[in-house]
Amino acid sequence: MSSRAPDDKTGSHDWLAQGLPHVWLPYAQMKTAAPPLPVVRTEGCRIILADGRELIDGVASWWTACHGYNHPHIRKAVERQLATMPHVMFGGLAHEQPLTLARRLAALLPGDLDRVFFSESGSVAVEVALKMAVQFWINRGQPNRRKFVAFKDGYHGDTTGAMAVCDPEEGMHALFRGLLPEHLIVALPRDEETTLAFERVLERHSDEIAGIITEPLVQGAGGMKFHEPIVLQRLRQAADRHDLLLIFDEIFTGFGRTGTMFACEAAGVIPDIITLSKALTGGTLPLAATVAQRKVFEAFWSDDPKKALMHGPTYMGNALACAAANASLDLFECEPRLAQVAKIATGLEAGLAPCRGLPGVKDVRVKGAIGVVEMQGIADLHALRARFVEEGVFIRPFGNVVYLTPSFTITEDELARVTGAIVKVLE
Repeated sequence: MSSRAPDDKTGSHDWLAQGLPHVWLPYAQMKTAAPPLPVVRTEGCRIILADGRELIDGVASWWTACHGYNHPHIRKAVERQLATMPHVMFGGLAHEQPLTLARRLAALLPGDLDRVFFSESGSVAVEVALKMAVQFWINRGQPNRRKFVAFKDGYHGDTTGAMAVCDPEEGMHALFRGLLPEHLIVALPRDEETTLAFERVLERHSDEIAGIITEPLVQGAGGMKFHEPIVLQRLRQAADRHDLLLIFDEIFTGFGRTGTMFACEAAGVIPDIITLSKALTGGTLPLAATVAQRKVFEAFWSDDPKKALMHGPTYMGNALACAAANASLDLFECEPRLAQVAKIATGLEAGLAPCRGLPGVKDVRVKGAIGVVEMQGIADLHALRARFVEEGVFIRPFGNVVYLTPSFTITEDELARVTGAIVKVLE
């Protein structure tokens, strides 16, 4: 069967009706879910549908398209790479794009986070970080250190190891409790009470803990919960006292989303391992990275082959994805992304402020280019999402939160339209 390009001039989208019976959609009960919106093109902060409607994207495709869609600099970089070498395996071979990207990431990240392990998705980056941490202790003669301390409302991905360090009561993963390894899930040390409880867990289990894992400043998919930089400082101090590895999952928060290039910078804290993905390629191609401090890498540096990290994703260091990531870093260097984030924060504060007085609204909060309206509850997510589409915006509430994570290149008018739609619909 031939595959022809969709004709967005006529609005024809037979491909949707013909193909939908053969795909399994994410986070959806396929029997009852509304059909997805047929998209034929993207441009800037806009999603163009097959029927000609344009939606302003308020969530930047799950927080990835930080430069907007179709940025010409990234597109040209990928086109150049495609013409020379789209991919070659990373086992026994090396090529320019991933090596250049690793060097640039090491220079951008704080401290000596300077060994980069590439993969294709955020969940896998977390899996690699957990595996690294456990083997770090095995290689150092402490094989009993296999547990992690993670936090309520935390979310780190949907693969088995990543699910195990998410909040076990979180709806998506509670079904798999019998399958998943059991770790130590506690409240973030936000105040005296939670700090004491956190410390008690460390004291009781320190000889079996490999590390602590958290999302710095913002717990994303667990409810867009914010915490102060001092929480990260407490985690670093506790990890040092108990000789534990500290892992920061910056898959959501990395690359400017919270106002600094990496969220850990706001606290002046350097983790032992950091995971990156999502905005790494500017929302163009799948790529992730697990970056370790030198002391972590040195535990694997040995004449003994059994001390090597035996992990290797097939598309590790993919040339196209790394070319996109290098182009994305170019844009952070030459365009005022962090200044744009600060301006977006001001726009979100002003635009979402009217929601504070609305019935059913529990909280309104903003951090960097993240705006959140937390509701007492949302009775019908599908209906709420559909109402936003009627207003010409794409917003995808989940749980009890309506959130915005727009592209950093969104215009003032576009941002006002998106925040205005939230106010109008919630009213």
